[in-house]
Amino acid sequence: MSVTAKELASLLNLSEAAVSMALNGKPGVSTATRKKVMETAEKHGYDFSRITAKAPAPRPSQGTLYFIIYRKHGAVVTDTPFFSQLSQGIDSGCKKYRYFLNVFYLDEGDNPERQLRELIHFDCRGILLLGTEMLENDVLPFLKLNLPLVILDTYFETIEADYILINNAQGAYLATCHLLSRCREQPGYLRSSYPINNFTERADGFYRAVRRNGMSTSNSKVHYLSPSAEGAYADMTAILNAGEKPARCYFADNDLIACGAMKALKEKGYRIPQDVSIVGFDNMPMAAYTEPALTTVNVPKEYMGEMAVCRLSQLIESPGNIPVKLEISTTLVKRKTV
Repeated sequence: MSVTAKELASLLNLSEAAVSMALNGKPGVSTATRKKVMETAEKHGYDFSRITAKAPAPRPSQGTLYFIIYRKHGAVVTDTPFFSQLSQGIDSGCKKYRYFLNVFYLDEGDNPERQLRELIHFDCRGILLLGTEMLENDVLPFLKLNLPLVILDTYFETIEADYILINNAQGAYLATCHLLSRCREQPGYLRSSYPINNFTERADGFYRAVRRNGMSTSNSKVHYLSPSAEGAYADMTAILNAGEKPARCYFADNDLIACGAMKALKEKGYRIPQDVSIVGFDNMPMAAYTEPALTTVNVPKEYMGEMAVCRLSQLIESPGNIPVKLEISTTLVKRKTV
């Protein structure tokens, strides 16, 4: 009859925890103690299959995925919580589907074709491409690689590929309808001065909401502001200094624009939301801590990253898949700026 771990502990005058650590190869006991436990266990016929049954061998990795962050001008793709949370979702997805993850930054002027060719020499199974700042021509070098590809955060009608992106039009529509239901006046638009696809889609949602509520889109005040808090503050300050009277309420292309504009308005004596109401987009952490807290559109950023890995895994396993466009739904977060 084989000896048990408890009996080994009694024979050796050791704690059961020490015997367990020695048998399972875990740290916490000396080399001499581990050797003594193993020799005694073999001598008395310990059943080592108990250990292997408890600890199944880990499944091997399926290779490496590359998350390529493409920066064309860097005005939108910066080190913000939005992109860090998206990256966390991608990392979680890679662990779930047993892939290693490499993050690769690529700027427009970095001769992307040469750098991308080098990826083929590594264990690159597929590419997750952050296309926030990209134009159609910027995607072409990636298509030439003939690697499974999923494009995140943008969409091009002319390029057949798999896309995971935000339902921007829906979010902007919800935000603008909320403004109209509360303020009942013509909404203004704090629009990014840097045109990207996401902002174009948000503009579609904004103007659709204005029309659906029986208003003319031409009557909405539009201010073009930099898509950063500092830039939007400076731009909005200049607009107000020039004598422009603000609209009663605004939809902003993102939270950074909304926060920068709020600061400028408050410095000029406007009360929020009593004089001017504002809704942002993205639900960045800072939105909950502005004064007052910013009403905004929430994007499930980590989920978006996980879904991108899920789709790329499908493409790797079944190369003949038909391309899909998957839009991640948004929700309105009501706070104190409306």
